[in-house]
Amino acid sequence: MERTDRQTPFPPDGHGISRRAALKTVGAGSTLALAGCLTGADSGSTSIRISGGVGPLPMMQVWADEYRSETGVGIDVSGGGTGVGVSDVLNEQVDIAMMGREPDEAELEQGLFAVAMLIDTVVGTINVNNPVYDELREDGLTREQLESVFTDEVANWNELVDANVDEPIYVYGRSDSSAAYKQWGNFLGGEDHAHTENELEDYADGNFDGDQQVAQAINNDSHGISLNNLNYVYDFNTGNLEMNIRPVPLDLDGSGTLSPEEDFYDNRDEFLTAVEEGIYPAPPAREMFIAANEEFEEEAAEFAKWVLTDGQEYVRDHGYAPISDDRLAEERERLADRHDGLEIEVTG
Repeated sequence: MERTDRQTPFPPDGHGISRRAALKTVGAGSTLALAGCLTGADSGSTSIRISGGVGPLPMMQVWADEYRSETGVGIDVSGGGTGVGVSDVLNEQVDIAMMGREPDEAELEQGLFAVAMLIDTVVGTINVNNPVYDELREDGLTREQLESVFTDEVANWNELVDANVDEPIYVYGRSDSSAAYKQWGNFLGGEDHAHTENELEDYADGNFDGDQQVAQAINNDSHGISLNNLNYVYDFNTGNLEMNIRPVPLDLDGSGTLSPEEDFYDNRDEFLTAVEEGIYPAPPAREMFIAANEEFEEEAAEFAKWVLTDGQEYVRDHGYAPISDDRLAEERERLADRHDGLEIEVTG
């Protein structure tokens, strides 16, 4: 299998510099150039302010551009993570929060109102120059194997595959308030034994603030493994695999190799089809939300309505799976019920 130029791995503990110190230097330079993943929008006269999760950020920027071109309403979009968006909207710093997870009970008690808008997916990530990449691509890893890596029970690639190698695994985590990391912990632990973000941070060799920095780390380290939202793995515009970052295939049936039904990783369109058909599990696939403090105000309410109606036509082409028609109708109805005078067609 053709590979790009091999990356030099970090030295293991006790060789030159410490493993953790070396990992903390990754991503300190230039940021990985992933289309659609900027943290702001040039809006001219800004009327709507949005902040929050980096998972929905690329889609929100597409929506902001399309909505501005249709209506002339300026929208400023920034990331920071789901926790940042929720804090911003509850403290009236922004009009809309982007969320990569459902609101929790404490947030609802504070007055947060959220509606689902699309489905995004978290996937394990490695470098194409990984010393056992061919074996991983052919056989995949089970949930249990991934859990053993991310909880520091397995620290060498030879413990995962049948290969004559002696190569360390370097695990990258997230240091920000990340809904993706929370979903990944839910997936790794199974139904009743979810791992918290803090637990995963403690197990990791290095933690980074945001999807871009994690993607940069994996792109630069042939021995690294982490997790990313889908649009930080596949090129945002083409949907193809580019640069050095690659998804970790899941051996869903535990057979030790990928069946044809489990092999959907060559491009984003195949992957999204697997998400829509329920082949790829949820979690780590999950709904994403837009949220307001009690209710969306004026122009923000009109934009929320547009997201759940006309804006849905852009979802699939930009790397996300749409929510089901029934779910969409339910969310439109909830939006209309919360906002007197907001006319919205529930179905169709």
